[in-house]
Amino acid sequence: MKSKNSRRQMMNAAALALAAAVPAAQAQDGSWKKRITGGVVRSGHLLFLSGIGGWYPERRPKAGDVKQQTADALTIMKEALAKAGSSMENVLKVQVALVDPENNWEPMNEVYNTFFVKDRPARSYFGATGFRRPGQLLQIDCIAYVD
Repeated sequence: MKSKNSRRQMMNAAALALAAAVPAAQAQDGSWKKRITGGVVRSGHLLFLSGIGGWYPERRPKAGDVKQQTADALTIMKEALAKAGSSMENVLKVQVALVDPENNWEPMNEVYNTFFVKDRPARSYFGATGFRRPGQLLQIDCIAYVD
């Protein structure tokens, strides 16, 4: 239960900071505490990962379908969180930008649910017309916490 309470406390702290228009990276004493580690921005107990693409040619020669791209992006997320001392279980919020959501939502969601089996994070998504890299079907970012 401690984990669930910690998760709720972190989400409440993030929500309060946003509602008060105070940067989440600002500590209670007013000092700025922000550190970048392996592509992850850490502020206090919060981790921010942004812009994880669904396809990188240097990792996979062909773009693949939305299922493959979702698995690739979430695997990158999982690895980055582990490097920063956290895990997928500590993800509080996920945002997905998705090309052609009418056709790609269900297959993306099928793979997504294998990475977040229980205590799923809050999630939002929006449709996208495309990305800088032709063939990329999604981009994911998240907020997580670390003890």
